[in-house]
Amino acid sequence: MIRLSGKSSRLAALGVIFAIPAAFARAQGLPPGHLAGAPEVGVQMVPEGTITLNGSLDGPAWAHATVIRLIQQDPHPGAPTPFRTEIRLLADATHLYFGVTCVDPDPSRLSIHSLARDSDQTNDDHITIVLDPFDNPSLGYVFQVNAGGARTDGLISPASSTPDYDWDGIWNAKVWRTADGWVAEIEIDTQSLQFPPGVNRWRMNIQRYVPRKQLSLQWAGITLNANIFDLSRMGALTGVATLQQGHGLDVQPYGLLRHDSLRGNTAAQVGGDVQYNVTPSLAAILTINPDFAQAEANTRQVNLTPYSLFYPEKRRFFSEGSNLFAFGVGLAGNDTFLPFYSRRVGLVNGQIVRVDGGIKLLGTAGPWSIGMLDVETGRSNVSNPTNLFAGRLTYDVNQHLRLGTLLTRGDPTGQSRNQFAGMDAIWHTATFRGNKNLTLSGWAARSSDPLPGDHSGWGLYAAYPNDLWRGNISVNVFGDALDPALGFLPRPGTRQYDVYLDYRPRPASQALSWARQFFYQLEVLQVDDLHGVTQTRRIFTAPFNVDTQSGNHYEFDWIPEYEALTTPFEIAPGVTLPVGRYHFQRYHFEAQSSAARPWRIGSMFETGGFYDGHLTQYMPFVSWNALHGKLAFKLSNETDFGALPQGHFILRLYVLQAAYSFSPDLVVSTLTQYDSIVGHVGVNAILQWTLAPGRDFFLVLDHGVEASVTDPNARYLPVANVLTAKLRWDFRE
Repeated sequence: MIRLSGKSSRLAALGVIFAIPAAFARAQGLPPGHLAGAPEVGVQMVPEGTITLNGSLDGPAWAHATVIRLIQQDPHPGAPTPFRTEIRLLADATHLYFGVTCVDPDPSRLSIHSLARDSDQTNDDHITIVLDPFDNPSLGYVFQVNAGGARTDGLISPASSTPDYDWDGIWNAKVWRTADGWVAEIEIDTQSLQFPPGVNRWRMNIQRYVPRKQLSLQWAGITLNANIFDLSRMGALTGVATLQQGHGLDVQPYGLLRHDSLRGNTAAQVGGDVQYNVTPSLAAILTINPDFAQAEANTRQVNLTPYSLFYPEKRRFFSEGSNLFAFGVGLAGNDTFLPFYSRRVGLVNGQIVRVDGGIKLLGTAGPWSIGMLDVETGRSNVSNPTNLFAGRLTYDVNQHLRLGTLLTRGDPTGQSRNQFAGMDAIWHTATFRGNKNLTLSGWAARSSDPLPGDHSGWGLYAAYPNDLWRGNISVNVFGDALDPALGFLPRPGTRQYDVYLDYRPRPASQALSWARQFFYQLEVLQVDDLHGVTQTRRIFTAPFNVDTQSGNHYEFDWIPEYEALTTPFEIAPGVTLPVGRYHFQRYHFEAQSSAARPWRIGSMFETGGFYDGHLTQYMPFVSWNALHGKLAFKLSNETDFGALPQGHFILRLYVLQAAYSFSPDLVVSTLTQYDSIVGHVGVNAILQWTLAPGRDFFLVLDHGVEASVTDPNARYLPVANVLTAKLRWDFRE
């Protein structure tokens, strides 16, 4: 394996990332954000108040709408299909409207798993709308509606192949089931979006997904190499120059009552957010005394490694504009390095720290994009009052190349004056060798801290994410004193090499007609210290990995591993692994039924060596959906049986998720978890009632009881019992 080291090699490598892709991009000769042959459509304007959202397209205005039709993209690009899909487009001064007609030969088999807001619609019959108001293939909005009327939205950034679904826009949708399919009427309030005024061309793509057929239909990007979230494969939406953003003032106050029965106290609290559009494409957001009671609890994870686990951000203020802070490519998705990790703000070592106030500046102007965050946190038993800052500035050289910088300042504990500065370059094309995707990226960073050592880091990344062949390669080097105090870096002082290759044939043989696609995977991950001594080596191979035509999934993996422990590691209570070098092999088996069905069962079973002993893991699950998605239920378990010379252990994690949706606007959901290490059962129950877009009432119960198997006297004793009622109301001008 080739290893780069030294200051000169770092500068040379970054020079390649910055210079060669720029020359290649200029040679492409395409206008910004445009692919040759991309479709274009104009939207028809109607007077405000013309459309009443009711899920029906019978209103007179719809008769004059522009109509586009979706084309099969997967599995047979361009081939005819009985799942005919028409999209009608209208707009008034402050809204975009989409009227969607989805023909289905057998509507009784529509797949709907949930009606809850921001639910996972991957395995539902659904429509996805992607908008890029900046005509810039780097930032975009995602809106999804399933056949039951559930709404999910998010933000797209170049740093990830999947959206960040924690963002919430102001929009609505109504769905109507018909004898030959379903109809959706979608209304997007453009006052909740940022866009340059007077620009007559946005970029857009629309997709319909039919899970029981694993069928995708799209408007643009009709190739197996396309992804609906790839902003470089979009069409154009014109006629939007008259869309308005109002006065740009959005006030979102909240009030809450919280009762803690264990402490015997009741408290009231008020606060909220104020957003003002300094310009139509630059927004300032002020938060005062924010509260995140309505944020869904984290799903617990079993950690059998010496390294920290990554948990996603779920708090609304911090998720707003999160795509503008995304840094590099291939870092966050692998939990390798995240220089700005917003969960560091208001959380220290898992404990909540009061946020007194904060301000954000988010926007895009021409080729420039900016994201800035400044927050004041209060005193707690784990931190001192402190100021925390993060700022990100990017510049789009052209439609392929983006340059950026990221600065952070502050220590969440308030005990140091930590500073971090990084720069990155991302280059992407969807026309490599015709219609193939290719992404190149590089980054370099340095932190400022009194600790001795190497405070710098750098990395290179290349990805070829296509249908038949998929692969990526990365090199990341982290100094032993590199400390992004507002970031996530689980393994400083390492050089990390990752090579991944995936061959994904779609069999044409009649004998293999049951198989939709095979996935032959190989990944080699190696982590060395800064002296070249290997700490971790993991070789992942998938000699058998297949998705069937019916949607079932079967997989067998062989995983040789090597781990060198430089300090003792307590893997379970009372079981500590000594310093040493460990070679072992793992065997992974997986079987899952189709996710399109109301019932779904599956299990992952992994066994084999583990350090100097043996570990067997069982991870079964069962899910059930009924009443056209109103009732959703999932029970999952992980049980780990470890047999080591240092001792035996059994770790258990049970997770029960249940939800009932009276409608897409009134949902009760619960998350119940038992973790044998923590030793108690926790329940997080949330009732969310959306009175209107942006106006919500929440009732939240956090309840926990002891569930110790070693102390029967402590069993069932309450450890938490907090009830919170919260009303959030949006006033927009």
